Amino acid sequence: MSSDKKNREHSSQEEKEYHTSGGGLFFKVDRLLYKEESPYQKIEVIENEYFGRILLLDGLVQTTERDEFFYHEMLVHPAFLVHPEPRKILIIGGGDGGVLKEILRYPVQSVHLVEIDSQVIEISREYFPWLSSGLKDSRTELVIADGREWIERTDRKFDIVYVDSSDPVGPSTTLHEKDFFQNMKSCLNRGAAIAAQAGSLFYQPQEIQRKNEFLKKLFKHVFFYTSPVPTYPGGSWSFVFVSDETHPLQIKKNPPEGLKYYNPDIHRAAFALPNFLKEKLG
Repeated sequence: MSSDKKNREHSSQEEKEYHTSGGGLFFKVDRLLYKEESPYQKIEVIENEYFGRILLLDGLVQTTERDEFFYHEMLVHPAFLVHPEPRKILIIGGGDGGVLKEILRYPVQSVHLVEIDSQVIEISREYFPWLSSGLKDSRTELVIADGREWIERTDRKFDIVYVDSSDPVGPSTTLHEKDFFQNMKSCLNRGAAIAAQAGSLFYQPQEIQRKNEFLKKLFKHVFFYTSPVPTYPGGSWSFVFVSDETHPLQIKKNPPEGLKYYNPDIHRAAFALPNFLKEKLG
């Protein structure tokens, strides 16, 4: 990355992410490390005294140095603990490397990471090296492509698929649609599962409800679960687990050591949903 594309200016400004017209989240920008438009989105890396380095795409927080483990551990480990023997893994999105890092705690055979924006990967390698270290692992195959299009043309099959997309705007819009999940069924081995981020249970319940309706037409098991993610809208995030054969509450193994948040008790509790969301899901 050339030096003219880096902005290392000190800054006293604030980065604001509006969740409604009247409120949201803000960060004091102690240092602006990077700001650039890729072919797909605006990419920023800022430094904050409390949260450390923060990656934003189109002004929305994707990951922070301080709280990334909530999201990445809760997207990855529930599916791993209920699948009998996950060996071949697919990640759609996930260019920051956080989901990959958690997957590589296990003795998997291979991980395909399909990311549309190569610039996100480059930025993560430079500014989040502790998060993106798995990109160097020999088990990782990096593919720069549109996830929806890659799914449609691949003949590979996987044991677990992770959809680590951003919100349903911009280049991630198609990763939240019925056709995408329907096409993904042809990529699944017997007993395979899909785990995907599903949005804010407080700010996006209608989107969760819509996703639940079409997923139940495609898969036998559709279970939403939640986790705190302090810097995501509402501070609490939802995920969805889907499979035709594997049940998300039948834990078959122990998690790896060294996790900060996830454990089997958290796993079981995460699938207990609040009443307002249960009513939306029917």
